[in-house]
Amino acid sequence: MAPAAQHGLHAEPYIPSKGSQVVERLPARVDPVQRELAGLRAQLSKNPSSIALAAALARRYIGQARIEGDPRYLGYAEAALAPWWKQPAPPDEILVLRATLRQSTHQFAAALADLDTVVRRDSGNAQAWLTRATVLAITGDFAGAKASCMRLYSRAPELVVQTCLSEVGSVSGQARASYEQLKQALERHPPADEGVRTWAVTLLAEMAARVGDDTAAERYYRQALAQDSADSYLLAAWADFLLDHGRAPEVVKLLAGKTRADALLLRYALALKATGSPNATQAANTLSDRFEAAMLRGDTVHQREQARFELGLRNDPAAAVRLAKLNWAVQKEPADLRILADAAVASGDREAAALVRDWLKTSGIEDRTITSLQQLKAGA
Repeated sequence: MAPAAQHGLHAEPYIPSKGSQVVERLPARVDPVQRELAGLRAQLSKNPSSIALAAALARRYIGQARIEGDPRYLGYAEAALAPWWKQPAPPDEILVLRATLRQSTHQFAAALADLDTVVRRDSGNAQAWLTRATVLAITGDFAGAKASCMRLYSRAPELVVQTCLSEVGSVSGQARASYEQLKQALERHPPADEGVRTWAVTLLAEMAARVGDDTAAERYYRQALAQDSADSYLLAAWADFLLDHGRAPEVVKLLAGKTRADALLLRYALALKATGSPNATQAANTLSDRFEAAMLRGDTVHQREQARFELGLRNDPAAAVRLAKLNWAVQKEPADLRILADAAVASGDREAAALVRDWLKTSGIEDRTITSLQQLKAGA
């Protein structure tokens, strides 16, 4: 349920040394996706008051942001909704999209307010309940997230309902049961919607890794990649699995040319460092520039990635744990717990260690990928 990764800009304007130097390659106009987006923009410009057209274009931009990890698409989506964006209670379709965009920028309270308005007006709005479950799970309200998932019964396909419930259960003390229930649901619905199936299979891969079944995890990751090899969240999760198992050369090959997203550039840089590549420094410097630019903009969306950057690439545990604690105050997904635990051990920060131990007790999460947990438990 993690938000789409974001691609930062350089802190200082870059002036090429000569006119022939390539600064950035933009998507070609002949690209089918760009043609589709151009067509939707043209339709909306002719009828700017059309909620249906604005919503269709915004949804397409949000989908592309997830695939490419490029936050500019989120800005384009917001622009498409501009006539209704500042309204306190716009139509439900607009509210759900506004909530999705607010979630992507960690405006979780505002996103929930929008979604609560929708479900008060229309208790049968499945997308609002699903998005609400996502926001609540990210922020650690598992009871609220599960309740929202339950509202999907009779309103959404069974696989959607079970994937929602399994995602929550897998991080709140019901890992094994949630894993088995999702496996069974997937077996009952093999011809599911492609996007839903990719979501379910990716979750199975993550769950298998967390419970220590690496063989199943790899099998599910490969299935998901066969369905959608461009999804930036899936690529990042697979890269993490490979890095955890000492397979950095595979990560270098996987992510070469796919580093517009900060999350993917981070894993690429970590893999380059692990292989001893001379290109590791350049990748790390590029990532540093992006984080610096984000801070200048007041953008704190990627504190988790920045904490991992400080720990794994800059070898600065103090900076890493500071960022990890700031991030933990906002979101509480397994990846957030992992960097908090790793940074706590590396820095010796007692407050961070206490946060981790408290969460282990209250959430019931099981995650064998967080190897540093044993050291924290030993210090309890």
